[in-house]
Amino acid sequence: MSPAVFRQWYQDLAMGVRFAFTGGREGWVRALLTAVGVGLGVALLLLTAAVPNVLSARETREEARQDRGIGYLEPQSKRTDKSLVIADTDTEYRQEEIRGRLLEPEGAGAPLPPGVAEFPAPGEMVVSPALSDLLKSDAGKLLRERLPYETVGTVGQDGLIGSTDLVYYAGAKGIADRVDGSVVARIDAFGTDTTGTPEEEVDPILLLLTLVVFVVLLMPVAVFIATAVRFGGERRDRRLAALRLVGSDGRMTRRIAAGEALAGSLLGLVFGAGFFLLGREVAGSVEVFDISVFPSDLNPSPGLALLVALAVPAAAVLVTLFALRGVVIEPLGVVRTAKPPRRRLWWRLLPPLAGLALLYPMIGQGGENGTFNEYMVIGGVVLLLVGITALLPWAVEAFVARLGSGAVSWQLAVRRLQLSSGMAARMVNGVAVAVAGAIALQMLFSGIQSRYEAPTGQDTARAQLELVLPDDVRGDVVGEKLKRARGAQTTATLSTATVSATAKDPEVSTELTLGDCAALRELAKISSCRDGDVFRMESRDNLEEPAAAALAAPGNTVYFDPTYTGDVRGAEIAWKLPAEIRGVPERADPLRSGTYGLLVTPGALPAKTEKSFYGTVYVRTDPRVPDALDEVRNAAVAIDPLIRTWEWETTRRVDQFADIRTGLLVGATAVLALIGASLLVSQLEQLRERRKLLSALVAFGTRRRTLGLSVLWQTAIPIVLGLFLASSVGVTLGAVLLRMTNVEVSLDWSSVLSMVGIGAGVVVLVTALSMPPLMRMMRPEGLRTE
Repeated sequence: MSPAVFRQWYQDLAMGVRFAFTGGREGWVRALLTAVGVGLGVALLLLTAAVPNVLSARETREEARQDRGIGYLEPQSKRTDKSLVIADTDTEYRQEEIRGRLLEPEGAGAPLPPGVAEFPAPGEMVVSPALSDLLKSDAGKLLRERLPYETVGTVGQDGLIGSTDLVYYAGAKGIADRVDGSVVARIDAFGTDTTGTPEEEVDPILLLLTLVVFVVLLMPVAVFIATAVRFGGERRDRRLAALRLVGSDGRMTRRIAAGEALAGSLLGLVFGAGFFLLGREVAGSVEVFDISVFPSDLNPSPGLALLVALAVPAAAVLVTLFALRGVVIEPLGVVRTAKPPRRRLWWRLLPPLAGLALLYPMIGQGGENGTFNEYMVIGGVVLLLVGITALLPWAVEAFVARLGSGAVSWQLAVRRLQLSSGMAARMVNGVAVAVAGAIALQMLFSGIQSRYEAPTGQDTARAQLELVLPDDVRGDVVGEKLKRARGAQTTATLSTATVSATAKDPEVSTELTLGDCAALRELAKISSCRDGDVFRMESRDNLEEPAAAALAAPGNTVYFDPTYTGDVRGAEIAWKLPAEIRGVPERADPLRSGTYGLLVTPGALPAKTEKSFYGTVYVRTDPRVPDALDEVRNAAVAIDPLIRTWEWETTRRVDQFADIRTGLLVGATAVLALIGASLLVSQLEQLRERRKLLSALVAFGTRRRTLGLSVLWQTAIPIVLGLFLASSVGVTLGAVLLRMTNVEVSLDWSSVLSMVGIGAGVVVLVTALSMPPLMRMMRPEGLRTE
């Protein structure tokens, strides 16, 4: 571009900017509407640009507060002036996870947990702000019984991964005698040293999923920004005609129009920064799908923020020039007001076809046949979704051209759409793109979830809680106490130990499971049983070695707690097995799978063997008791705070898969909110431009109900076409993505219909919200002209 041409461009764009801010009240209203629309999009882009920093900050703090991997983890570790004994007492309360630790410093140099100023004394605790609020509220009544410590301080941001993180550190005394290297450990520092640890390779399918999620979430934002910069098009056309009348040529006029859009986009950047800062503060006080962030973490990287600041104004100029390419601006008017020429279909098919061409070479690669080309994936998905914005105006125009007569409201709507189908299509472009992307992602998630979700084998109808007891706590005692706990319906206590063939350095050993007759029947089919009986499990999976299986023969002598060379001497308790040991088959649905060896009732065991067992209690809760799970957890903590409680689940997901799905839900919520707000702004801008026409129709006797219905039809027809097109493209994209991952294509109609329903719901809500302004614009004051 030569200096003269550059200077001319600059002058024309600058004149457009001046027109945007010196056009009186109408000009300011138009600029503000554009700025609000662009600002909403910019704010979401900035929030997206801050996601890497948020993830990095959360991961850094999560690693910094780890108490595993550093220090003395062996149970035989010795006390030093820098050691700290720490017990893991994580728990759940009403499906909310709570991180808990008991602390017993053993010297002046004991490490403090991140975010904690000083160690709490025994009986005291420091808590996160969110946990403090929960404990003070009525909703935290049951939790207060579980955490009977006095709150003496607050955990700072350094010790929390999110603003609503529930964390407590309580002081303890005597847990040093219970160091076991797992629940209770002796450490000398917090944090995990990851230096030299190779980065974990990302699953190609999960990488594909992440890329598609980002594209699907950001595409509607880009489409909306492109729509927002074209607000006020009809009034602008009249000004452009006036410019032609005073001597401006067609190219200058278009550049001046681009300058007006540039002014709106620049103001939108300012608004977007304001919306972002406002949303940043609000984000610190909300939690979406168990994800919360600190406002200070929401810092977009400078590079991405600069890219947004440059891309939005550039897009505004380019979109305006592109939109005016077919508009003939003459001194006496704009040809746009006449019947527009029919849109051509052939070039509108090119983007989706090009997208399919980019994705086609990667079909069948899957997770085992190599990685996906990231650029081809992004390019293919973007082109397919952009194809919707290209095809929708043609589809609306072709459809409304064939519509016939009907009620007055119908005729008003059809005629309006026949004159300006492009504007109607632009309004629903964002919704259509979002719905198409959501349908494709739902198909992809449904198709591959079996790879990342596995059944746990846990039957939640037989037990809901599994309590793992510390080594020094007897299972039968805990089981008896839990039977009387509020919320517990039945309990089954199973303790496990290993018995060996020799007292010293044994090479053959087998498992021994201890329980009363009722508990053992949860594992095997036992026809008759009384205290003192011993059984041999006939496992379906043959988990035992032949030598170990032979160890469980009647009359053999086995040993508890044998001694190993170089280790502390064991108790070496001998036990001669009884003369009668019946074989019992494993149940088809055992309470605990993988059991083998001996099944023993308490009366058969010799004395002093209790310390050799580690116990587990399974609890079936009473569905008639409110908060039965938390009642049982409270009872367990009252017995011993070191009892670990696990709630049973029927399926278990891979963490990364679950994180991506959660991220999609969070992002989709933000995008839907943006689309709803943007549609409302766009609808209000449309009504404002037609205010005089609406007032004139009412003055001539047109009923307000008729005009209201016509507005509804003008929205409904494009959205029905848009959702139909979105469903077609979404299903096509979903099928291609499934074939890329080597998964058989299957259509989940419930997901498709739910996505279509959500899109339609957003439009209906926006239409309903636009009715009150529509009624106000029909007043006679709308005919006033200054």
